[in-house]
Amino acid sequence: MSDRPHQTSWGRGTPDEAEYHEVYGYEAQNAYAYPGAPGYVNVHIPQQPQAPYYETYDPYEFDEAYQQYDPYSQYPQQVPEPEPEPEPEPGYTLPAVPESAWSVDSRRSKLLGRGVLLCVLLVQAGLSLRLRRTAFQDEALYIASGHYELDNLLHGTRLPVDFASYFSGHPKLYPVLAALVDDRFGLTGVRLLSLLFMLGATGLLYSFTRRLFNLRAALGAAALFSVVQATSVLGNLATYDAMAVFLLALSAWLVVRTDRMNAAAVLLAAPPAALAFGVKYASGLYLPTLVLLAVLTAHRHRGVRALVRGVVLGLGTGALLAAGYLLSGPLGGISSTTTDRAHGTDTASTMLRHSAEWGGLVFLAALAGTVAYALRGRMGEMPWIAGETSGRWRRTGLGVVLTGTALLAPAYQIHLQTEISLYKHVGFGLLFAAPLAGLGLARLIGPHFRHPQLGIMLYVLTLVFGMVQAQQAYSWPDSTRVIATLRPLVDHEGTYLAEEQEVPGYYLRDRTDWGQWQNTYVMDYQAKDGRRYSGPDAFEHAVRDGKFDVIVLHGMVTPDTYEAVAKGLKGNSRYRLAAVIPFSTPGGAKAYRIWVKQ
Repeated sequence: MSDRPHQTSWGRGTPDEAEYHEVYGYEAQNAYAYPGAPGYVNVHIPQQPQAPYYETYDPYEFDEAYQQYDPYSQYPQQVPEPEPEPEPEPGYTLPAVPESAWSVDSRRSKLLGRGVLLCVLLVQAGLSLRLRRTAFQDEALYIASGHYELDNLLHGTRLPVDFASYFSGHPKLYPVLAALVDDRFGLTGVRLLSLLFMLGATGLLYSFTRRLFNLRAALGAAALFSVVQATSVLGNLATYDAMAVFLLALSAWLVVRTDRMNAAAVLLAAPPAALAFGVKYASGLYLPTLVLLAVLTAHRHRGVRALVRGVVLGLGTGALLAAGYLLSGPLGGISSTTTDRAHGTDTASTMLRHSAEWGGLVFLAALAGTVAYALRGRMGEMPWIAGETSGRWRRTGLGVVLTGTALLAPAYQIHLQTEISLYKHVGFGLLFAAPLAGLGLARLIGPHFRHPQLGIMLYVLTLVFGMVQAQQAYSWPDSTRVIATLRPLVDHEGTYLAEEQEVPGYYLRDRTDWGQWQNTYVMDYQAKDGRRYSGPDAFEHAVRDGKFDVIVLHGMVTPDTYEAVAKGLKGNSRYRLAAVIPFSTPGGAKAYRIWVKQ
């Protein structure tokens, strides 16, 4: 055997001579001698055929390689993918496309929303400005009283009547503001002031609805609220209702806007809430809604601690109201017109029917929005854009509070059995129900405007009903000819009886004083026979005795008094019929009759 390590011949060529001699048994003493050397044996070594060449693998290495490609191996291994070749540089680059949808609060959507809101406000202004009439009884009362209150504040002039004893709002708030505007711009200017208040309320409604829900709901809320009867009428009516609606909207906006701030920030909403109550006492019906709204809007971020916001707002508003009451003195109008108002004779069915006519469509839309919002927090047009939604109980509570507020005014007036001013008070509740109505309109249309015809139908129906109802509500007797007839007949010396005495008292305040005009509602009179009468009998005996220098009646407001005066005039030679001025209203054709003392 050779001392060299054994080597296999596979793949390594023919064996060397030493190995051959050893294999074949030859004595190779000098296996490496060259031919011709001593001891060299010349032996013929046959050539072995050369074995083919094969590349061999280590068994373990082969198994690993097999596992990389065998799809049935239990230990598949990832084969590194080849690095991709670098792409060539493009000749140009497209700009990034922003997410676009109504549900995304982007700069583009904000600009689009404001543009649509502007169109909504223009329509609202047109619906209000198309209504044209002479001064309404309440308008004349508040503006005229404002002039007397202003003289009392500036010059200490004695008030002809204690307006605070029977006004449904503080006489030194809206009436004084209306008088200041009236001095400069007349009745038209005061009505334009109401229009600005209502337009501001619609804008604030849009803003806090967008923060509560989204842009589409905000536009729907503003669109529906802007065309209902109450909004159109109050936008061209010189009463304190429009100012109260604006202040309630401002308070609600501040409540929603400060939902993520410190609890003390909600006190910003207390002054407009308290001022709304002072402007119109019936606004107090909606103060609990503001308190609950303060809790519900913050509950999403603060949990149980949101109750603190409600307590802070309630205490702040109450403190301001108490301070205002102490500074202003007795306000008998709060009880006589609001808290302890005399009950009427209107039936509940009549008021429910009228309330449904004036705000039923918006209320149904709000009810649908409440149900849809409770079931699903978001209608995602772009599912890949996710966002946090509040819990179902909070959503349900928010919907019930806002939508249920629309029922407060009808329920309270059904309790009082009176329909007086209900057509205006319905609008206060619709201000709070409108956000859910806008949400219901958005859900009715569906994502990506799937059913726009349904939303258009709801808006058009609300618009048409609102236009017709506003025209009916704005149809009181035109007093242009009556005032022109009375102007030469009155002076600062006489006593005058007039149905709706506020109208001539306002227009003729340069020739008469407020105390010279007697209304046809209440009167106590001691007749010449020494007996004291009240009610219709007082008017009858006062006319028989010739107490009034001029009598102006049409019989639509107080028919009992009209009949009593007619009895007093029958066969009475003290008076002559000076003029008969016909007019027409939705209630029928009537005429003013003016009697003058001879």
